[in-house]
Amino acid sequence: MVEGHGVHRVAASARRHLVGKRFTATSPNGRFAHGAEVIDGKELKRVDAIGKNLFYFFNEADGPDAHVMHVHFGMSGRFSTHHTLPGPEPGATTRLRLESREHGICALLSAMTVELGDISLFQTKRAKLGEDPLREDADADRLWEKFTRSRKSVGLALMDQAMFAGVGNIYRAEILYKAGVHPEQPCADLPRPAFDEVWRHSVELLQRGFVTGSILTVDPDEAKTLGEPWTRRYVYNQRSCGRCGSAVKTWDMAARTVYCCEVCQPLVKSETSNGASAAVRIKVARDHVPFVSHCAAESPGTLAAEPEKLTVAKLKEILDSAAAWPEGLKRTAKKAELVAAVRDMATGGYTPATLARHGLAATPSPRKIPAPGIAALEGAEASASAAAAEKRRAGEKGNVEHVALADDESLGRGASKGNKRGGTRGAPVTPETRAPDRSKVRRRESP
Repeated sequence: MVEGHGVHRVAASARRHLVGKRFTATSPNGRFAHGAEVIDGKELKRVDAIGKNLFYFFNEADGPDAHVMHVHFGMSGRFSTHHTLPGPEPGATTRLRLESREHGICALLSAMTVELGDISLFQTKRAKLGEDPLREDADADRLWEKFTRSRKSVGLALMDQAMFAGVGNIYRAEILYKAGVHPEQPCADLPRPAFDEVWRHSVELLQRGFVTGSILTVDPDEAKTLGEPWTRRYVYNQRSCGRCGSAVKTWDMAARTVYCCEVCQPLVKSETSNGASAAVRIKVARDHVPFVSHCAAESPGTLAAEPEKLTVAKLKEILDSAAAWPEGLKRTAKKAELVAAVRDMATGGYTPATLARHGLAATPSPRKIPAPGIAALEGAEASASAAAAEKRRAGEKGNVEHVALADDESLGRGASKGNKRGGTRGAPVTPETRAPDRSKVRRRESP
């Protein structure tokens, strides 16, 4: 699923390259033919992102004459911008193609949902969406009020787009871990300081994702201390907790896998607990068996430290290349035997960090909660090609598509002129990000 930080990256790119231009609009696969006909020749006035939803305003930025296109990428959508014409050939899933010969630019859109309406379409969708940590109008107090009245668990609340807009499963696992909150903790029982921690980490991590184009949740200094495999994520798809060494537990929550270190994220008992159902879910929690994640890339070091995440073919390749095939181990050996052989071959071994090394279970807090939004960060984000290069270095396969933003270079079509027109840097991506400078915030039109 394309998560909130990725959707905001698409919106920021569109504001930089497309807003203020008129386009010839067509629907290559015919699934947006009427909508393309309506917006053909109309000026793109505004682009807005709320959670995992995009809104393109043609003809007017607001008001009765606005044509509003709503986009939800789903699992594999993409928006690519090209500064050379005619650009790439549309694919079978391309619903919309925009072209401006005057400006020498075209764009291709594929998505699960592409629909056109008037301003009421935007207003209706907006009313159903909750607080987005990447919007300046996000209101933590309003969200807190929802928490105090909710019977849901915090884990469910973070995935409820009517409460938290833009947070997905990877961010849920990492936000709650950093806040030291158990996923089954009832919202109504969460103290305000604990809620503030959840909100703080939501803002910080999604802002970091917006800047880097990658889901990087481990703080840079701690990544150096913990080492592999905890340089990118703390508990998502991890066998054990890097801070205390305890097994990471997983169970199902509304058909999605939830991750938790129950030492660093203790469940606080209360009178309004979710009761028997939560107890049953926790009781059947299992030790997590790591897998190769296509949603969040693994670094080569992580894969070396956790060979369980490798395929049988890759394990055999490692043993062969190192001339370390154990005597007596058959070529038809089971994966567990191959994993053990790779572990025996490796030097250094797997040594979990202890809780004492870090001191506290939850990530220490700064003195104040960071302001939500990305306006002060726009123009500092990594380009699509730089973000794609970072994922390749981390081991993500090129045919896995959970990233919506693309350009010529990230698609292997040569350097994108968009990177030279200011705004998006192509420097190597790191998890470091600066706090927004509120003195330089560029105000966007409010909905």
